[in-house]
Amino acid sequence: MAKAPFAGKSILSRSLWSLTPLALFFLLIAFGSQAQQFGLSRVFYPNVTVRAEYMPAASIGNNQDFGYTRTSFGGMMPLRSEVDVSLSFRKKVDLRARHFLMLANATQINPTYNNAVKPDNGFKTASLGVVMLQASLRDRLWVYGGGLGLTESNETFFTPQPFFWGAAARMRILGIHTQIAYGSALVYSQKLRVIPIFGINKRFNKQWRVAALLPFAADVNYKFSEWLNLDMMAGFDGYSGGFQQLSPTEKLIRRSNYQDIKVSAALNAHLFTVLNVSLEAGLSTFRQIRTFNSARETLATQTPGMMPFVGASVRYITSKSKLSSQFTRKLGLGDGGINW
Repeated sequence: MAKAPFAGKSILSRSLWSLTPLALFFLLIAFGSQAQQFGLSRVFYPNVTVRAEYMPAASIGNNQDFGYTRTSFGGMMPLRSEVDVSLSFRKKVDLRARHFLMLANATQINPTYNNAVKPDNGFKTASLGVVMLQASLRDRLWVYGGGLGLTESNETFFTPQPFFWGAAARMRILGIHTQIAYGSALVYSQKLRVIPIFGINKRFNKQWRVAALLPFAADVNYKFSEWLNLDMMAGFDGYSGGFQQLSPTEKLIRRSNYQDIKVSAALNAHLFTVLNVSLEAGLSTFRQIRTFNSARETLATQTPGMMPFVGASVRYITSKSKLSSQFTRKLGLGDGGINW
């Protein structure tokens, strides 16, 4: 279906090739700053990723410690790819290509406290989102995305905390190996925020690439070989969830926000064509824990000390259809890239 249009439209082919880094930017928003092998094939092939992360406890003052473990299961499912031709009232022809994909994620977060009020079994989170990548001769490159989810304490079903996000950005091509993106994201988690975003993707040579989505994350990637690469990363991370605090007379609803900045390195191996394994280690700093009541009034603010963390992930590409393989090969997408 796409073979004939792309064979005769080099401008659109180049635009679609450059669209894939922008897809990465929005996958960053969708999945947060959890490092995991990001191959460009993830946009076009069904795949699943399992990740585990551990951060030991550090002092938060008053003889209290805080740490956490996190496990997650994420999936990406291409929904539809299409190419169409339109004719405007001014008799101008536009060739447009779109690609839709669905994002799903389930996470279990287990904070570890010492001598502090806490949820007994941590938090669970589930989310679902959709991203559309669009390239055309007239409008050039756009990406739209949106998703919603729910965070809940394991110990109860009475403190659900919804969240959602939506974003749109446009990419400018400054060269074959340089693209920038700019747009905005609308995010709701306890409060509504509008966040301006700026992204850059710069490939210096066959080994080195820099990509960033500010103010969320940045990455420097070094490619040792076709199957091994290294990422040096920095980005925001955290979680937000509700729980109940027991008092002598009633159960009180509480909400907890945790945030930090992570700096880390990850070694990634692409094995057996369909398998990616990633090992990560780094430091978590500028940390803060805030606890709110049901009226969203701040009850406590704590600042844990800087601590190391480790993580590991495995990604499995469930299938590679002939159509998807031809589509990515025609556009020079390959399989490799950044680890977020």
